[in-house]
Amino acid sequence: MYDIGIIGGGTAGMTAAIYGQRAGKQTVLFEGTTIGGQITSSPNVENYPGIASVSGSEFSMNLMDQAVKLGTQTIMEQVTGIREEADYKVIVTTEKEYECKSIILATGVTHRHLGVPGEERLTGAGVSYCATCDGMFFRGREVAVVGGGSTALQDAEFLSNYCSKVYLIHRRDEFRGEDQIVKRLQEKENVEFILNTTVQEIRGEQMVESLRVLNKVTGEESELAVSGIFVAVGQIAQNEKFADVVQLDEGGFIVAGEDCKTSEAGIYAAGDCRTKEVRQLTTAAADGAVAALAACKYIADFAEK
Repeated sequence: MYDIGIIGGGTAGMTAAIYGQRAGKQTVLFEGTTIGGQITSSPNVENYPGIASVSGSEFSMNLMDQAVKLGTQTIMEQVTGIREEADYKVIVTTEKEYECKSIILATGVTHRHLGVPGEERLTGAGVSYCATCDGMFFRGREVAVVGGGSTALQDAEFLSNYCSKVYLIHRRDEFRGEDQIVKRLQEKENVEFILNTTVQEIRGEQMVESLRVLNKVTGEESELAVSGIFVAVGQIAQNEKFADVVQLDEGGFIVAGEDCKTSEAGIYAAGDCRTKEVRQLTTAAADGAVAALAACKYIADFAEK
């Protein structure tokens, strides 16, 4: 039986493994796809304290190497669910079942994609899903933000401080995000709203060069020259398989506060998969540490009963 079972091999999950092992607990980490999570697609990470610049894949591999050297066991199997037993918990995968004293859910999120030609091919080459992560690479250039919620508005405001021009493309005639941000953007000379418009194609050979866009009202197609496109059309949580064990909000995120405690004792949520305002590498790492130490305390308290 393992002390801590960690579901998800991103920054939060690997940090939890490091802290769990350093606390003398035997941790096991499950990942069904790729170790490292979404950050592995980022060519450069420059917003993590103490590391001036590193690729997302190198950052992730360094975390994994550290966790494995400390004794974490990694299992590349898809988790299909978890269940509670009287004195322990069970992680169920497509292959077998694993008994654990506590569980940390670090399943992350996936960014909702536009699903247009050129998007996947140019991801990391001008297509980004995180303005705060990649915006600085487009200093002085013209870029586009796609979306109508608060995240898209915040991304456009952030980018307007560095980019020569920011086109904010939204499929409707009104934004869903905060009105105060809309008003601030309207006052910026380098921000232009392109409403009732959808992106049809992302063009470029090696890097993003332009967008083919469609005005839904007039039916007119046009080409917009940009060096980058920031997609902010929502994030998709992947927690449905745990809905019978822990409480989820209406968006499918695990309900858990800064203490990372879920509605079920001994089960914690860390990183982007939980309800939170800020989703960054630093907050994922912080959650991993908090969740691991909370799991250690739960194990100690349980042993005393």
